Amino acid sequence: MPHIRNLALAVPRRGDDLLVFRGHDPTRGQTFYRPLGGGIEFGETAEQALHREMREELAVELTGVRLLGVLENLFRGFDRDGHEIVFVFACDLADPSLYERDHVGEILDDAGTPVLWRPLSGFDGTTPLYPVGLADLLAT
Repeated sequence: MPHIRNLALAVPRRGDDLLVFRGHDPTRGQTFYRPLGGGIEFGETAEQALHREMREELAVELTGVRLLGVLENLFRGFDRDGHEIVFVFACDLADPSLYERDHVGEILDDAGTPVLWRPLSGFDGTTPLYPVGLADLLAT
C-alpha cells in the first residue's frame, strides 16, 4: 500500500552553494540533486531524524539547526509514484574543513553516491534540485 513518507533534509550553505548528493533515475534517464537527510522514524522529531541521518550518511555533526519550511512533494520517480512531506532545515556543519573542498565525500551507507557543493543558481530543468519547491524556499 502506498504511503506518505516524512523526511528531514539538511541544507548547509557555502555562500551560494548548497551541499547535495548526485543521484540518477535510470527509468527517466535523469541525473538530479538533493540535500542529504532521510526518513523520520516513529518516536523521533524531524530535527532528531536530521541529526541521525547526517551521522549515518556523512558522519558529520550539525550546529545552528533551524527549520526553514515544510514542502509537500508529489512525484513520479524510479518508476513509481511518491508522496513526501519534507521538513527543510538550515544548518551548519560542525567540521569547518568540509567547507574547503568541493567534493565532500560519498554517502556512507550507499554505493559511492557523491556528496558535493553546487551553486543554487546552477539547478534547472536539465539538472533539477529535488524536492520540487526547494530552490524557491531557499531563494527567499
